[in-house]
Amino acid sequence: MNRPRLFAALLLATAASAAVAAAPPFETPARVAYLVDLSSGAELLAKDADKPMPPASMAKMMTSEVAFELIKSGQLPLSKMCTVRPETWKQWHSAGSTMFLSINEQVSVENLLHGIVTLSGNDASVVLAECIAGTEQAFAAQMNALAKRLGMKNSRFCNATGWPDEGCTTTTARDLATLARASIERHPKLYKQFYGQPRFTWGKTLGAGADITQANRNPILGVVPGADGLKTGHTEEAGYGFTGSAEQNGRRLVMVLAGLDSFTGRIAESNRLMNWGFAAWQSRPLFAANAPVGSAEVQLGDESQVQLVAPRAIAVTYPAGAVGGEPKMRIAYNGPLKAPIAKGAEVAQLIVTTPDGTVQRMPLVAAEAVEEAGFFGRFWLGLKQLVGLA
Repeated sequence: MNRPRLFAALLLATAASAAVAAAPPFETPARVAYLVDLSSGAELLAKDADKPMPPASMAKMMTSEVAFELIKSGQLPLSKMCTVRPETWKQWHSAGSTMFLSINEQVSVENLLHGIVTLSGNDASVVLAECIAGTEQAFAAQMNALAKRLGMKNSRFCNATGWPDEGCTTTTARDLATLARASIERHPKLYKQFYGQPRFTWGKTLGAGADITQANRNPILGVVPGADGLKTGHTEEAGYGFTGSAEQNGRRLVMVLAGLDSFTGRIAESNRLMNWGFAAWQSRPLFAANAPVGSAEVQLGDESQVQLVAPRAIAVTYPAGAVGGEPKMRIAYNGPLKAPIAKGAEVAQLIVTTPDGTVQRMPLVAAEAVEEAGFFGRFWLGLKQLVGLA
């Protein structure tokens, strides 16, 4: 394999006398804490971010993500009806959080997703898993396959709920943030439809027959401006945890907390961390979505270069109050790239070094497809290389 080659692009001078302010430290009793700015990829806080841990109900983010992928590909209609098997009802109707489903009830995928995301229903999670894959075990295999595709390197899912399973289901804060980012960026419409709902009504109370309305347990929803996701979790083993996100002025943060010892502690720490992320750090725009950033060399293609663009709005993150100096930017890729290259494929990174030496990495994608050169194209390219014209 070729080693990554670094190509200068848009190099900006950095003032030698730059005065760089540091963000105030954030101390938390949470055993695990992680905060990332999605606009820049900057990690604002990382406390044991790669330490294996049980996700509890935060695993349901992956249950929802599997469904989102199938919905996006047209394989799973939101209107598809799923049946609550008696065996599933018996196991889950009173085990932990519940949607209050009934035996043999027919429930749409859309309503099950509300039951999972807003209500954290264990019953809804297993019913959806069985509806999609036949068994929860087969669905867990789909969860793990998707986790691998998303780059969740230290995660393993053995059930659809996050229910304790003797350590089989495990993840990390960094992987949960990767999963949150996938839901936000790969499925923006579905994310908006299902995450951030303040409450959901389903089921009937015994005797009175009244509708059951339950509130979303998201501790920052309606409290932190721009908060709209994602998922809480709690078991005796895992403690109280939360993966959350909020967007303010075009800047989106994702946070993960785990191992807190109380419900109220989760509320306090979640709000404190997210507010610190927005107040202690500032973002400076670099490139708009689809803006050209540079180019990369292509080998054996019908073009010798491919233009690189920003797949989304790209910014650099500084401590609030930092003054002086400009960031240095360069494009890095493992190259020359080999054709064929699909339009929109992530083929390079924009590496930004801030005046304080912090490195932030953002993806760059191919602006257009580059096809593999045919026989005569390769012959002509070889001839140009022979005479020094390529």
